Amino acid sequence: MIIQRKPIIEQIEEMVKDIPGSTPIDQLYTLYLLAKSTSDIEGEFLEIGSWCGRSASVLAMAARDANVNKVVCIDLFPDKKDWFQNDDESYSFRINLGNGRCIYSQTEQTIWKEPFERLFLPIYEKNPSMLNEFLNNMKKHGFDDIILPIKGTSSDINSLNKDFFKCKFAFIDGEHGYASVCKDIKNIERYMVDGAWVCFDDAFVSFLGVSRAIEDKIINNSNYTDAQQLTRKLFAARYNS
Repeated sequence: MIIQRKPIIEQIEEMVKDIPGSTPIDQLYTLYLLAKSTSDIEGEFLEIGSWCGRSASVLAMAARDANVNKVVCIDLFPDKKDWFQNDDESYSFRINLGNGRCIYSQTEQTIWKEPFERLFLPIYEKNPSMLNEFLNNMKKHGFDDIILPIKGTSSDINSLNKDFFKCKFAFIDGEHGYASVCKDIKNIERYMVDGAWVCFDDAFVSFLGVSRAIEDKIINNSNYTDAQQLTRKLFAARYNS
């Protein structure tokens, strides 16, 4: 057995320091601990909304420590060319996934001009392909063998073999509108095993759609127990089928 004497939270902080994203260290640490706690449950990890891979790398670290084979990461991974400005100067994006499937995103919850230009454009200046940026970050930290990226939405979980893919830990951080979060919950539930954890970013802060969806679909659902706000903006609940 190899003993790593550096605390996990310091390992996480060092690992993600160069990966863009707004997920704070305390939340990443909490995700790691909760994901790793599922070691005795059969199944894989799932993330909806991966962006550059900040939280995905932490889930991959937890998966490796918990002997989990795959972390499925679903994101539309918009390229720079996919974004457009709305009439109010906020930003949304449109992606053509092929076969006549065109998806508009960030429409319920648009990205205001100032944060888009401050936080998003610098990433695209370095790499106009978000998927390539994500893959580069996974490879840099040695997680490319455990991460399975899917360019799409939570509906594309259906492309996985239900008999093969069983989810014991899900982190939902996709589009933050009410309808989108409800759809993500519905899409993952058929894959969740008994005792699985589901976590939500930006819960009970300024994103009313996220909070309302959690209230309606999780807190008021008898299939979920141990519902708890874990950090300032991370909420988790346990699924019991």
